[in-house]
This record gives sequence, C-alpha cells and structure tokens, in this order.
Amino acid sequence: MTHRRSIRNLPYHIMLLPAMVIVLIYCYVPMIGVLMAFEDYKPGKGFMGFFTSPWVGFKHYMYFFNLDATGQILFNTVYISLMKMVLGIIVPVFVAILLNELKSVWFKRTMQTFVYLPNFMSWVVLAGIMVDILSPSDGIVNRVIKAMTGHTVPFLMNSAVFPYTLVGSDVWQRFGFLTIVYIAAITGIDPTLYEAAKIDGAGYIKQMWHITLPGMMSIIVLMSLLSLGNLLNAGFEQVLNLINPAVQSTGEIIDTYVYKLGILDARYSLATAVGLFKSVVSVILISLSYWLAYRFADYRIF
Repeated sequence: MTHRRSIRNLPYHIMLLPAMVIVLIYCYVPMIGVLMAFEDYKPGKGFMGFFTSPWVGFKHYMYFFNLDATGQILFNTVYISLMKMVLGIIVPVFVAILLNELKSVWFKRTMQTFVYLPNFMSWVVLAGIMVDILSPSDGIVNRVIKAMTGHTVPFLMNSAVFPYTLVGSDVWQRFGFLTIVYIAAITGIDPTLYEAAKIDGAGYIKQMWHITLPGMMSIIVLMSLLSLGNLLNAGFEQVLNLINPAVQSTGEIIDTYVYKLGILDARYSLATAVGLFKSVVSVILISLSYWLAYRFADYRIF
C-alpha cells in the first residue's frame, strides 16, 4: 500500500524538484552563516571568516537573554502574533458567511474583489496609506473620531494603541484571501441540509449555527493549527514600515530587533544568534502544527 502511494505521488515530487533546487541554493547553502551565532565573526576576513573567527559558544545567547529589553521584545512578538492569529480566523469566517448570504452574484463578486485587493499591496504602500488615513491632523479616521468624541487618537504614536493598530491593519490586508478560502468551504456544504432546515422552520441564524459553521469547522481547525507555526512571526515588513521611537516599547518584535542588530549596528554574530533562536522555535512550532493538523484535521501535504 505504501509502495502504491509512493508511485501515485511521484509526479507531485517531480513537480517540486525545481523549487527544491532553488530552495537548496538560496536557503540551505547560505545556512553556513549560522556559524556566526557561535563565534565573534570578523567581516573583514570574508568567507573564510566563518571558519577562522574566534569561537565563543553560547556567549551571544547569554547576552541576548540577559538584556532588559529581551522579555518585552518576546512578549510583543507573541502578543501581536496571537492577536493576528485569532482575528485572522474570526474576521474571515464572519465575512465569508455574510458574503455567502448575498443574493446578487454581481454584488458578491464585487465585494470579494474589493476585500481581496489589499492582499496584493506591499507594506511599503500600505504603510503610506495607514499614515495618511490615521493622521491625527487630517486623517479620515481621526476626523470621524473627532466629530464623534471631540478628540483624536494618535494610532501610530501612542504605545498603548500601536499594537492594536498593527493587528487591525494586518487583518485588513489579509482577511480577503482567507475569506475566499472559507467561501470555498461553504460551497462544499450539501444544499439539501439548508432545504431540510428551512422545512423545519430554521431561520438564517440557526442555519448558520447548525449547518454553515459545522460544515466549515474542518477548514477552520486546519487553518488555526497551521497558523501555530507563525507564533513568532509578527510581521516584519509591517512593523518595520510603521514603527517609530515613540512606540518602540510595545512595537519592537524579534524580526525588527534582528534587523537593527545586523544591518544598522553591524553586530552580525548577535543578530544571527537571535535569528537562529527564532528559527529553531519556529521549526518546532511548525512541526507541532503539522502533527496536530494531521491528528485532528486529517491534513497531509500529499
């Protein structure tokens, strides 16, 4: 049985071969740089510096975990990421159910296109849009808030509000794509179940609660489990383009901290150590998420 499955899956593995070669060249070969995490790397020595720089073992890890800012950075990363994961499930499911109830096919497709558009934009563009619409002086959001409350909210300058601004803008960018995934799950539900529910007198709310949501549950569980591997990925591009010194205490995450250490401060060994720590934890979480997905959602790659 296993031999037959291997033969049946052979074309898929052949299709993966070009991508695997690219990953090998551009991802695995550069992993020799991981050596920097355990040595005082000397950039002036070039490639041979990987092998001739002084070996220091876990010195950089001890330094990182003894920093006063480390705990806050880890908390920020996990906190922001968890909020993105939770709302990244709730909002698309809610919108998918609403779109599914629309009777006009033209209007439904128009709304799908409208909510999907931000997914095609980079955070360089979206960050500029966020700065404009959230501006305390002339941003459209603060104009509405001021008209209702008499004051404005500095979304990008208030450290208490900034994490929620990150989460809200991230959900705005990504929920359109996930909505399409859940709409596809809804279309797979047997229509006769809705007909039987209508005959029994069930309204839209009861149909949603007893038919739509249970029919989507396998996809919801699967997407939730797979997102577990991104627990330490709080959104590098987004945070890098929106963060500023006023909100650094609550907005700094592991990825931006590594960027500052490695690129701005040229502390390559320390940056590599912190990045390797994040990678190891992420590999463990991804492996756990795939095991849970297989265990509870019967998901496998092939």
